[in-house]
Amino acid sequence: MGRTGNQIRGFFACLLAIAMAATSASAAEVKAMRLSTEAGATRAVLELSGPLQYKLMTLQNPDRLVLDIDASKLVTGFKPASGTGAIKGVRTGRQGKDLRIVFDLNAGVRPKSFLLPPETKLGHRLVLDLQPTHVAAAQPVVRTIASAMPTKERKIVVAIDAGHGGKDPGARGASGTWEKNIVLAVARELAKQIDAEPGFESFLVRDSDVYLVHQDRYGKAREANADLFVSIHADAFYKPTASGSSVFVLSTRGASGEAARWLADRENRDLVGGVSLDDKDNTLAAVLLDLSQSATMKASDDVANHVLDAMKRLGKTHKPHVERANFIVLRSPDVPSMLVETAFISNPAEEKKLNDPAHRRKLAAAIVAGVRDYFSAQPPPGTWLAANAPARPQHYVVGRGETLSQIATRHGVSLNSLRAANGIKGDNLKAGARLTIPLAMNPG
Repeated sequence: MGRTGNQIRGFFACLLAIAMAATSASAAEVKAMRLSTEAGATRAVLELSGPLQYKLMTLQNPDRLVLDIDASKLVTGFKPASGTGAIKGVRTGRQGKDLRIVFDLNAGVRPKSFLLPPETKLGHRLVLDLQPTHVAAAQPVVRTIASAMPTKERKIVVAIDAGHGGKDPGARGASGTWEKNIVLAVARELAKQIDAEPGFESFLVRDSDVYLVHQDRYGKAREANADLFVSIHADAFYKPTASGSSVFVLSTRGASGEAARWLADRENRDLVGGVSLDDKDNTLAAVLLDLSQSATMKASDDVANHVLDAMKRLGKTHKPHVERANFIVLRSPDVPSMLVETAFISNPAEEKKLNDPAHRRKLAAAIVAGVRDYFSAQPPPGTWLAANAPARPQHYVVGRGETLSQIATRHGVSLNSLRAANGIKGDNLKAGARLTIPLAMNPG
């Protein structure tokens, strides 16, 4: 049975403990530094000439954050940023062969750090996020068995991410339409229709013309406890004849790369699976992260196939199957995610359709239909949809390498009843095939 983000968070977790984030043994120069504050947190971004190795530690009396970068140096003319937020000031020096940067702090902080690879107009960056540690303690709440029980069924949360935005306009159509504006209009219409569905609610990752880095996009979905993350885009190609919608899920390569980044980022103590494993070693963390990612990718593949099937009923799709790509926004380890290319904005006819509110309503309705079909077939426990689901057979989309016996065991049905419900004589299955899961269990 497919799992959604909140289910997966209930079973799997990842150890993200303090250590060196290392991607390359080669030295790199620090070119510039930017400091900013938002919602009580302070962020330092170091622009780099390439990947590097570093160590991060906090010191007290007075409070300091010390960053040692292996065999590195500052570029000529480097100027430390002025203090802001939790950072009182910045000093630089040497620690043997290493570059040392000291952040003098106004108070104690809990640091997170990660390296970002180059992207459009931006090179390698090291990001330090500083959260204050001194927060007023909440009064303990006396909990009883009755108070711990849910008072009502929750709604299924669908996070909708309008691609690009702000300084990143995306692709441009022949008549001058910018992708960032079109996908925001589609996202808003999709959110409106999701909210109209019983048992569902939407979460717009961006609802204005702002730029968000890729990790922040799926990070916001995780913070919202989303059951599903949908990224909306409008494709472009150098040939204006290219046409059709597409649905993408994360490639295996993208998943393994993200797992390596999470495990290397030991200052990042975000939870995977909603359970803290700070007392577990890295081997166990890697195993649990792999389990979480596998379940998430399976659920992503299932819901993406439902959405693609619904979009085929609306019109032409670019490919007849769900595609796989190493998109950063799809890398959440515990929220099923997909990216929908609504059409080719570089195709004049499709650009015209994307600018038509009536077509955008139909497009959003097709996506909603696919999402509804998926969650109706396998509603997450504790949701309104699970409590009000009619008794009917479920449907399941076969993943790569899966066998009939594995699927029967997973759904608690006999092999014979599964064969009979689908008119299958042998055990051979084709990836992408849709199976009916019978309600009754017949001995096999």
